[in-house]
Amino acid sequence: MISPKSPSRTRGPKAHRVEPDQILDAAERVFAARGLQAASVRAIAAEAACDASLIYYHFDSKETLFLALLDRLLPALHQELARLSAEVERPVVERLWETLRLYHRHMGHRAGLRAIIKGELVRGAEGLQREIGGRLVRNAEQVANILRQGIEEGAIRPELEPRLGAFFLLKTFIETLDLVPRLGVFLNEPVKPDIPKAIQSWFQLYWRGVATDPLTPLPALPPLSEF
Repeated sequence: MISPKSPSRTRGPKAHRVEPDQILDAAERVFAARGLQAASVRAIAAEAACDASLIYYHFDSKETLFLALLDRLLPALHQELARLSAEVERPVVERLWETLRLYHRHMGHRAGLRAIIKGELVRGAEGLQREIGGRLVRNAEQVANILRQGIEEGAIRPELEPRLGAFFLLKTFIETLDLVPRLGVFLNEPVKPDIPKAIQSWFQLYWRGVATDPLTPLPALPPLSEF
């Protein structure tokens, strides 16, 4: 398993104090601008205004830095999804919509990070694929739990496989975030794309496909969370 490096003094003292979170902030900006493959530790050090040796003091490689970024971001999302999964008294349709609101709040403004995740899952190094995939599946499993509960209470079709249902809900949501801005001229009038409207339309289609009674009116859906 790739994990952040334990601090060691074998590389010498730090030139000046730069915290790991500052390095991660700089790494996220560089990754978003260049992608994982084109980014370098030297570029991240320049962005963080520190020496590259300081980055190696905390992290083994740029890949370790990227995984550390995910480990800073995804656990908070997991906590909120787990809490949502436990709210069994709420209608499942409301909780599925709230799932998308949570993902939007945590991931909606991180287009560069999303692009790297997708690229590495498709064509990245095998070890990194497993590390990223394991982190994503942990959160998606909470969404699958909500779908299982919906099947048990009769709100969702019993033949739906919960993990596949979670995959299609989240994958198409992410694709909507990424593609609507680029295809807005074909999807909206006026040209400026309306991402919240597109996501709400997608969710309505999704719910009609998985609901036991697709003709049941949807409740009023609150707007997507602000970043």
